[in-house]
Amino acid sequence: MPLEMTAIPCLSDNYAYLLHDPATGRTAVVDVPDVAPIHDVLDTLGYKLTDIFITHHHEDHIGGVPRLVEDTGATVWGAAADAHRLPPLDHALVEGDRVDFGSEHALVIDVPGHTIGHIAFHFPESGLAFTADSLMVLGCGRLFEGTPDQMWASLCKLMALPDDTLICSGHDYTGGNAAFAQHVDPDNPDLKARLAQIEVDRANKRPMAVVPLGLEKATNPFLRAGAPYLKHKHGRDGSSDSEMFAFLRSQKDTF
Repeated sequence: MPLEMTAIPCLSDNYAYLLHDPATGRTAVVDVPDVAPIHDVLDTLGYKLTDIFITHHHEDHIGGVPRLVEDTGATVWGAAADAHRLPPLDHALVEGDRVDFGSEHALVIDVPGHTIGHIAFHFPESGLAFTADSLMVLGCGRLFEGTPDQMWASLCKLMALPDDTLICSGHDYTGGNAAFAQHVDPDNPDLKARLAQIEVDRANKRPMAVVPLGLEKATNPFLRAGAPYLKHKHGRDGSSDSEMFAFLRSQKDTF
């Protein structure tokens, strides 16, 4: 039985994600931007929180962790590389670690770029990947600590997951990312169709930060950095994929 996932809007544009294993009752949250919205969902669903999974150290992803641990006694999982700037960890993780969670498990993927210690959690049986500020809807995180080469390598790892994997990212930046994607890839028919669907999804109040990987690969310009068509369009036929990604990221930074 797959895990039940609930996207929880927090702060101005963040998302936390609640995971529940119906078979065992175990319940986790991925990142804790704020405590109150998470408590509200737990109370509504009648779940007891058992685990907290942290993707990276930024305050808008960990700010509520100490209070939530105090309230629930949940076990905290996060990157060993970032242990010095995360709330106290019960389990320090590295790439390839397996996190057993109820009747399923997650695999830890190291995805530096946005930050050096950023990790993602992939639940293969449920087809879920929690990528926070590495791979985002129609975009990727700004490179605050890592290099373009590091981020491109991280995105390539995520692109290797099955296309039907639901990418659960850390923010609703859909509007700005969609405008940039249209700017750099205006002739992409898949993107045109997606932009129309985004308006429908937002009108129906669907979570804007949860998207199948296959759709991202077809429409996210950062995942299309290796496409010869896109390189040619921007006069960069001789660029490597990583160089093209760096060009696109620099363009987005000033867009």
